[in-house]
Amino acid sequence: MSNEEDSFAFIIHPIDPKRDVSRKFPFLGRTLPIWLINFLSLFFPPIYISEIRGIRSQATGGTAKGWLIACPLTPDRMMSLKPAIVYRKIVQTGRMAERLGAKLLGLGAFTSVVGDGGITISNQLDIPVTTGDSYTVAVAVEAIEKAAAMMGQTLSSATVAVVGGAGAIGAVCVQMLAPKVGRIILIGRTKEKLQPVARKIEAAGRCNVNLSNQISDLKEAHLIITVTSAVDAIIEPHHLRPGAVVCDVARPRDVSRQVVEKRPDVLVIEGGMVQVPGEVDFGFNFGFPEKMAFACMAETIALSLEKRYEPFTLGKTVQLSQVMTIDRIAKRHGFTLGGFRSFEKEIPLTQIEQVKIHALAASER
Repeated sequence: MSNEEDSFAFIIHPIDPKRDVSRKFPFLGRTLPIWLINFLSLFFPPIYISEIRGIRSQATGGTAKGWLIACPLTPDRMMSLKPAIVYRKIVQTGRMAERLGAKLLGLGAFTSVVGDGGITISNQLDIPVTTGDSYTVAVAVEAIEKAAAMMGQTLSSATVAVVGGAGAIGAVCVQMLAPKVGRIILIGRTKEKLQPVARKIEAAGRCNVNLSNQISDLKEAHLIITVTSAVDAIIEPHHLRPGAVVCDVARPRDVSRQVVEKRPDVLVIEGGMVQVPGEVDFGFNFGFPEKMAFACMAETIALSLEKRYEPFTLGKTVQLSQVMTIDRIAKRHGFTLGGFRSFEKEIPLTQIEQVKIHALAASER
């Protein structure tokens, strides 16, 4: 491989153990129970998944080559093991990326959540690492705006709730949405921690801001972005009004699966799917339609096309400037929002129409 070729690697891992193991090892996925997959995941080595081809920048015509590699740990294992053990497994996977010739490593799903958000992992590798959180925020905000329009919501009169509004990602989401919406509810464990974010928004004279430490106040919100560090789901069916749009950026999820099972009048999305420019072939089915990628994966690819081989997003903080920069880079190279997903599945337009119908019926009762 030429040293001049733009290249990257992206780490994935099994989210739904039986389903995702089956994609690479059909027999093991069919025959092993989940508890055994969880147990054995610690002892599996990193796994080469595929080579990614066909990426081409719309701005420069430049191409990038990449690889999908898998850290075998399941979410249960990542959340229950000591961080040092998880770091070691992720670093092993990162060293595979180095051997392949990658110049940048992206951390997918829970590998970007564990411990200090990639800092320790980056310090132990010779190539830069990015979590993809900056572009994840940009795409989440764009996705909830587009979903709101499809649901017939008007941003300028909408009430938006941000759960985890005191955190780095939540605060950036608030800054991006504040100029466009009528009212914002910041929800967190304590109102005191929310006050600095509220003061910044109010000083800019952008919209009304209310503070809350009660998840039940979500009932007032038309649009919700949730990004907490809670271990278990905190948003249940009874917390939401008919027609609400919820964007769950948190890992582990903040939204209970019961919301999508019991509330057909509510739209739950997990950020957006990103269409990658060119005739891209990921060489592996990770559950998305053709040419579509996770936003965190798209950040890694966009940085490669831009030849910015640097630890662009690391740690638990995300700056508004980072979000705006990667959004600009991605748009320049031709990355676009390509649809929505929820609980690892694509949301078809027909489903959104059904949610609208159910929401209208519920609001008339």
